[in-house]
Amino acid sequence: MTRPIVILGVFVADASFRADRMPRMGETLLGRGFALGPGGKGSNQAVAAARAGADVHLITRLGRDPFADMALRLWSEAGITPEISQHAEHATGAAAIFIDAASGDNAIIICPGVANTISAADLEARAELIAAAALFVTQLEQPMAAALRGLQIARAAGVATLLNPAPAAELPEGMLALCDYLTPNESEAAALTGRAVTTVDDAARAAEALIARGVGTVIVTLGDKGALFHDGAAPVHVPAFEAGPVVETTGAGDAFNGAFAAALARGEAPLAATRFGCAAAALSVTRPGTAPSMPELDEIRALLARA
Repeated sequence: MTRPIVILGVFVADASFRADRMPRMGETLLGRGFALGPGGKGSNQAVAAARAGADVHLITRLGRDPFADMALRLWSEAGITPEISQHAEHATGAAAIFIDAASGDNAIIICPGVANTISAADLEARAELIAAAALFVTQLEQPMAAALRGLQIARAAGVATLLNPAPAAELPEGMLALCDYLTPNESEAAALTGRAVTTVDDAARAAEALIARGVGTVIVTLGDKGALFHDGAAPVHVPAFEAGPVVETTGAGDAFNGAFAAALARGEAPLAATRFGCAAAALSVTRPGTAPSMPELDEIRALLARA
């Protein structure tokens, strides 16, 4: 049987506001729409991986409140195994999301809530689970020390590691060398390398710089330009898929990472897994929301077959 994916990350409730533009300081605007739903990079990626066919375990912390109830319902429906603790003295996290009504582009403020107290001890308590995984995945919405410890435990056990370095942050010395796979977007790749990333060629140069710092394989996600794959040999541009009109881009990166992880766990080659992730991302932007936008396995395979 395929070994599970273990994901460390955050759940937050997404409060999404759709409007023609961002308000200026001191200004009030009438919006075009509002939605409250499940989000958080770790949770979104777990949903994406589970819907793409993976056995997923999610490490996080929740409060004891309606937002925590939302998380538990979501994970039960998606078939995710929660590896969590709940804390009545802290609130579950939340995020405010502005969505441009014309383009579907977004701007986000995240408050992780109780997930901001995740510590290295949470990872050490689940070291056996991580050691039995096919892949360990983390992002940077929870404290850096927890992400670093999870990568260290996985690497010591010979488990493949994936870091989605979002939101962009300065990484501790040696953290990149613990990453078999690194999946920055354009702005995150720029922050990590100190060089602008606006074209496919820029992404290839950034990937080379990150590989020189110890990363095994870099996949720079490029929005409507697809992704740049680099495993230390020649870089490969994977074009974006056409899946329909863009409604909202908020969950695209998480759709890519979750589906990419699921394909790797099934034993697909990394470049094929990158194409699989790009197909999932293309489908996700054709529907609103973050976790609700994550496509099912048969949808992704159908898009790949059409392409």
